[in-house]
Amino acid sequence: MACSGRGGGMIEANTIALPLERLPLEAIAIAAPDKVATTSSAAEFLDFHFESGSQAQVERAIAARRPNAHFAYVVTPNVDHLVRIQYFRSDLWPAYRHAWLTLCDSRILARMAAWTGVSLKVVPGSDLTAAIFHHVVRSQDRVAIVGGDGAMVERLSKTYGLSNVHHYDPPMGFIDNPEEVGRAVDFVTAANPRYTFIAVGSPQQEILAYRLEKLSLATGIGFCVGASLEFLTGVQTRAPRIFQLLSIEWLFRLLSNPRRLWKRYLIDGPLVFLLYWAWRRRVS
Repeated sequence: MACSGRGGGMIEANTIALPLERLPLEAIAIAAPDKVATTSSAAEFLDFHFESGSQAQVERAIAARRPNAHFAYVVTPNVDHLVRIQYFRSDLWPAYRHAWLTLCDSRILARMAAWTGVSLKVVPGSDLTAAIFHHVVRSQDRVAIVGGDGAMVERLSKTYGLSNVHHYDPPMGFIDNPEEVGRAVDFVTAANPRYTFIAVGSPQQEILAYRLEKLSLATGIGFCVGASLEFLTGVQTRAPRIFQLLSIEWLFRLLSNPRRLWKRYLIDGPLVFLLYWAWRRRVS
């Protein structure tokens, strides 16, 4: 396993710019031997265009994409993301609009969408990340990880038998420093990975993914995974399943770290209902 820490050396590799390959979910049946019914239209809700396929279909789309295709990325918006972009950071729209796949990470959003007859498939980012390592990534695949520490990456590599992992942990606040962003972009480009896991928190990870897709010769698929790798390796404890099914995973997180998360869940989060009301009036 090749790793580089904060400010570490870049990995040497040759990359070739290729046309962006965007495999629609309805084409998965061609790549997968066990055909699964799909729909060709996205589910539109609160101005986001969510993919309408199931997690299994998403996994097949990821596995079917050519390894050397130009970099594309997956985002998993939740309530926090929607409130941020609609109320505080409209400059983030391009990062979400240019994603290859946009997946709903929130059962709360899915329930709200159902009030207006919109069916959102819930594909939690943490569940998808685990499924990718279990079902999609092969031991010899080139994997790049941006964020996290070396111990976590080592544990992940041993758990899944990965032999070609490259790691770079940018400094705190790197997204506001063009030189540091350039180093992160150069790392992913040079690593030439099939799969890149960007674990630097939102919206930093979406911004970095967008810049990789627009401004670099990077290849493969990027995943904006937040704390998913920490859940997967036991660094953090994810909410029990019952909390997830009851759509109160947010409560578990709040109780686990109230000082850091109280504003997100008690002040900003409820704004989604005002957002829903305004959207409903506009589209009705």
